[in-house]
Amino acid sequence: MTFETHSREETEALGARLANALAQGRVVAFTGDLGAGKTAFVSGMARALGVEERVTSPTFTIVNEYEGGRLPLFHFDMYRLGSADELFHIGWEDYLARGGVCAVEWSENVAEAVEEDAVRVSICRGEGDDDRMITIEGVDL
Repeated sequence: MTFETHSREETEALGARLANALAQGRVVAFTGDLGAGKTAFVSGMARALGVEERVTSPTFTIVNEYEGGRLPLFHFDMYRLGSADELFHIGWEDYLARGGVCAVEWSENVAEAVEEDAVRVSICRGEGDDDRMITIEGVDL
């Protein structure tokens, strides 16, 4: 399914819609250029999962954990990782076993570690500054 959003708020709302369709243990694999809106989308997911704290990009920490909502949210940024081996070294399998939702930005950098049944979200810039084309595969909305 492909959606078009025209603001950060609309992108977050689509993220919330996706989160409401997710069960524990799901992996959401994101692709999209720098600044495309991946973190905004995850912010919407977090809000729908009941996370009250502000969601920030985990670029330098690799993963941010948000608990206290309907499901834990583990927000990964794989931009700086060179391989899936590095992901396994930081405990990827442990995060999967914790029963939350793993939102993985730059998932193409660790493609070998992301299951085939992951939800796939591709975010591309549209014509206007705030326009985004968002394709979601692997879940019914």
